[in-house]
Amino acid sequence: MDITIYTDGSALGNPGNGGYGTVLMAGKHYKEMSEGYKLTTNNRMELLAVIKGLEQLKGEGHNVTIYSDSKYVVDAIKKGWVFNWVKQGFKGKKNSDLWKRFLKIYPKHNVKMIWVKGHAGNKYNEVCDRLAVKAANDKEHLKPDTWFENQQNKKDLFNK
Repeated sequence: MDITIYTDGSALGNPGNGGYGTVLMAGKHYKEMSEGYKLTTNNRMELLAVIKGLEQLKGEGHNVTIYSDSKYVVDAIKKGWVFNWVKQGFKGKKNSDLWKRFLKIYPKHNVKMIWVKGHAGNKYNEVCDRLAVKAANDKEHLKPDTWFENQQNKKDLFNK
């Protein structure tokens, strides 16, 4: 069965509160997912939306088409940048924790990445955007983005 995943990420401030939105579709099946985080970035939420979508899939070998409005995520995969980052040990690269998590699930499926223009009327991209923004604004349920916060704390120690 072919699976379609739409994704979007949001950060209110960069860094700031953030959230992701993901829509999964396969045949008659439809699922929406979102979560918000206290201190994160837009790029982290864009990538996390893709990861969370792929992690929902049962089994292996699915044909998966992922639509994202993030050039950062789509280009890193389609142009092979992330695979070069692996060879370089992610030296100097941001979000290495999430890219490593992505690389554990990515090879389990036949993934095709497609970039879509954000805020251009694409129905499911708009749904994902609303989910991401709503999650980022849900102050009562924001989770910590622990890895990112730890990285920020390390920077703060040396920048004071």
